Amino acid sequence: MTSYSKLPAILVLEDGTVFHGKAAGKIGTTTGEICFNTGTTGYQEIFTDPSYYGQIMVTTNSHIGNYGIDEDDAESNKNQIAGLVCKNYNINYSRKMADESIQSYFEAQNLVGISDIDTRSLVRHIRDKGAMNAIISSENLDEASLKATLAEVPSMAGLELSSLVTTKEPYFYGDDTASTRIAVLDLGIKKNILRNFDARQVYAKVFPAKTSFEEMEAWGADGYFISNGPGDPSAMQYAITTVQEILAADKPMFGICLGHQILALANGIRTEKMFNGHRGINHPVKNIIADKCEITSQNHGFGVVREDIENSDIVEVTHINLNDNSIEGIRVKGKKAFSVQYHPESSPGPHDSRYLFDDFISMIKG
Repeated sequence: MTSYSKLPAILVLEDGTVFHGKAAGKIGTTTGEICFNTGTTGYQEIFTDPSYYGQIMVTTNSHIGNYGIDEDDAESNKNQIAGLVCKNYNINYSRKMADESIQSYFEAQNLVGISDIDTRSLVRHIRDKGAMNAIISSENLDEASLKATLAEVPSMAGLELSSLVTTKEPYFYGDDTASTRIAVLDLGIKKNILRNFDARQVYAKVFPAKTSFEEMEAWGADGYFISNGPGDPSAMQYAITTVQEILAADKPMFGICLGHQILALANGIRTEKMFNGHRGINHPVKNIIADKCEITSQNHGFGVVREDIENSDIVEVTHINLNDNSIEGIRVKGKKAFSVQYHPESSPGPHDSRYLFDDFISMIKG
């Protein structure tokens, strides 16, 4: 077990609000956009989800680290969050399957965090004031100095981040004798998406974010998948162009989260930064085509503009969020192309929405 001493640490928000707590993870300083996730489990999946790249994560569940770190639960090959804020940071863990403690993992991954914070008060503040940048430090407790550093951190709006988390080289996933072949545009994909395809007898080739449609098409895919990922979708013209070319070629296509936003942009639908975003594993969504509801796992800070879709004769709504009526799913009229804003692969979260993978395979074979 890694030795650990609770040194003082400080959290400073962009609006000047300050929280004092104890160091968690590596001793150091980190910055990023602060956001919160309301899930009661799945902290490791959150830490390793590339969609969270560049963000400081506040976990609303009161205990983090209590079941340790298991390599098999990782959604990518490394930690992705910029920092962690939590109430109770548990070094000791109870799960026999765990490989190591959260502290040893964070030290190896160079992640800076802060614990012993009143996360209820912090989350209420973010909920009321909106998403903003923040800085955590356990090496520098001078508020003025930290505020000066924080002032230089760019806003998430306008940031292109997928090129920082995508695979560097194409790779294959699944059984090469499978009957269906899907080209995956990796904008920051989670491993469980690929597992869901593999479970449905799909052989996937995963391509870097800036791969052209021409290069993917040369592989001879039956359909195309546009993945989740971090950053501002409107800053990703390269991906928008690729999706437009896939649509023009009339190929089957499915997008999740960032892929959903890119599909919208490719059809003239704007995206916008949300006040807080949706991050949790219990968001109610209604499939208005099937007239059924599902509980979903979500992680996004941007969304598509409802007004644009309502005025579009190209795109129609398939899913809506029952908490705030935001757009959760669309399909392109006359095309085999659809997307959802949430995460049907879950991990963590309920499995209510995994039928969407079956729908995509049926679309390809139909």
